[in-house]
Amino acid sequence: MALIIIFGAMLGKLIAESGAANKIADVMLNAFGTNKIQWGMMLTGFIVGIPLFYDIGFVILVPIIFSIVNKYKLPAVYIGIPMLAALSVAHGFLPPHPSPVALVSMFKANMGITLILGLAVAIPVIIIAGPVFSKTLKNIKTGDVAVFTAKTTDNQFSKPGKINSLITALLPVLLLIITTIILQFGTNLSEKVMKIIQFFSSPNIVMLIAICFATYTLGIRQGRSMKQIMDIYVQACKDIAMIILIVAGSGIFKVVMEKSGVSVILADSMESLPIHPLILGWFMASMIRAMVGSATVAALTAGSVMMPLIAVSGINPNLMVLAVGAGSLMYSHVNDSGFWLFKEYFNLNMKDTFKSWSLMQMIVSVAGIAGVLVLNMIIK
Repeated sequence: MALIIIFGAMLGKLIAESGAANKIADVMLNAFGTNKIQWGMMLTGFIVGIPLFYDIGFVILVPIIFSIVNKYKLPAVYIGIPMLAALSVAHGFLPPHPSPVALVSMFKANMGITLILGLAVAIPVIIIAGPVFSKTLKNIKTGDVAVFTAKTTDNQFSKPGKINSLITALLPVLLLIITTIILQFGTNLSEKVMKIIQFFSSPNIVMLIAICFATYTLGIRQGRSMKQIMDIYVQACKDIAMIILIVAGSGIFKVVMEKSGVSVILADSMESLPIHPLILGWFMASMIRAMVGSATVAALTAGSVMMPLIAVSGINPNLMVLAVGAGSLMYSHVNDSGFWLFKEYFNLNMKDTFKSWSLMQMIVSVAGIAGVLVLNMIIK
């Protein structure tokens, strides 16, 4: 897990520092135009949000939002919510983000299948919580946001092109999807070929390939020296040090529960509850999120508790990853750093922050578990 999380942070940091994130935003806005600008913002948040970790993605994307707001004189919350909803969904549902990666390992799920199912749930959820919901927020007024301008990159380096930016940002997703599909349907392939594909379908190898590719396409090719690229990677590792510790803590918690026998007791007691296991996982994560504020802590703590139930209930572990991830996004209020980031960046009062940010997070969570339950009926 540590390798995947670290590689993901390195990739996201390079995408941000190279200007690829801004290039993707420009492409999306030019493609959709001002009439459907929300859809362009939503797609930008989703594409950029897959490789970028949440806090980094937020800081990178918010200046883009305000540059659009200032250029087209549009309400900031109305424009911003679709992009941030997409970023939030990627954070909770999709690898290589820390919570989904850790849950995949914890539940012994398949990274590629989880990603494919996560995309199937994420797309309608983002549409509902983004462009659809934000239509109700046009009247919310922000304070002074003119101080925020789009982040610019160092002029000594050439800027990446749009194809380069898109391919590099999406490469991990494309590799995981392609190798997973081949493994699922390539029954006529020889054993040797299947072993080679299995090797390249490993999330660690996928992320390593993506990093090597990005090092050239967004680093060396744009004029950066290896030392400058390594400095970016070092900073990325520093940025996610606390996340690594949180994941390690969840691993310790899991082992304590297993060795002490608490996992078996919990599994037996929860098995008799008249609640669907997916809903139970979602509910438990949402309650922990309300108490502690951190989506990652909520997901991993709930995952440790739900882990023994998967074996006895026979529930699809890939769907449990998504259910717990959806629950971890449920209640964002005053104990969540994301709540205050949104409030202060958009210069909102508490009431409007709850009406926009907190309600958006609740819609993401509820729509997410609804999508997971629909997939559960289809897969069965």
